[in-house]
Amino acid sequence: MKYNELQLSKSKSSRRVGRGIAAGRGKTAGRGTKGQKARAGSSAKPGFAGGSNPLMQKLPKLPGFKSYRTKAENVYTGDLDQFSGKVADATAFYEAGLVTSPYNSIKLIAKGDVTKKVTVRLPSASSSAISILEANGGSFEKISRLQRPQTSKKNKK
Repeated sequence: MKYNELQLSKSKSSRRVGRGIAAGRGKTAGRGTKGQKARAGSSAKPGFAGGSNPLMQKLPKLPGFKSYRTKAENVYTGDLDQFSGKVADATAFYEAGLVTSPYNSIKLIAKGDVTKKVTVRLPSASSSAISILEANGGSFEKISRLQRPQTSKKNKK
């Protein structure tokens, strides 16, 4: 066996400690002398400050309420001409790059003009956007939001 023929191991082997002075890491095994951290099974939980009041209890409770509801993504009437003669729905808007996901809630907003006949199928639209659509021969159908497909969880054994 030569030095250049040695294979590198993928993981470093753990050092055995506490096996006598001659081993290099004997007696206290690198833990120092006495104290809570020198004991077996010693691990103070994160945020533990030696028995004094935890930081989260010292901080005041903030007033108010934070809504975690995701806001609807907006699609504007000025972007609808590219869907002339087609049905414009959530997947069509996603493929056109107008929304980030077809499963998010999408709302049609009046901003810009529609010059072609378009059928729009979305969960919501402003009343002025619907009137702009219908003025050009288009229509609006209110449908429920597209549901995200369920993914099956793999069984852990």
